[in-house]
Amino acid sequence: MKSKKITSIFGRYYKKLEDIDREWKHSQEYGSMLILSLVEEVGEMARAYLAAHGRKPTNIAAQKDETYEKELGDILVAILRFARIKNIDLNKAILYSIRKIKRRKIKPKV
Repeated sequence: MKSKKITSIFGRYYKKLEDIDREWKHSQEYGSMLILSLVEEVGEMARAYLAAHGRKPTNIAAQKDETYEKELGDILVAILRFARIKNIDLNKAILYSIRKIKRRKIKPKV
């Protein structure tokens, strides 16, 4: 099956991920694996952030092993992988979310 040409600004990353995910992408578990990976990475970022910013200063493992900056990269890759398999145009999705935030600022929900 030939993959669709990606014209997104994220296409360069999608191409790299296509090579990495070649074995998995047709399995039934692939989408579930990506969602679980995203949840895991968000948890790791939260743990690293809280360790670095005093909420849990005794969490030495998180301070040594993870930085929230690195974990944010992992989160972005998990999002890119999921968007790629679901053919989601992330540029459109991001612009939609930005417009939504702007609308809320102008007219907050009551």
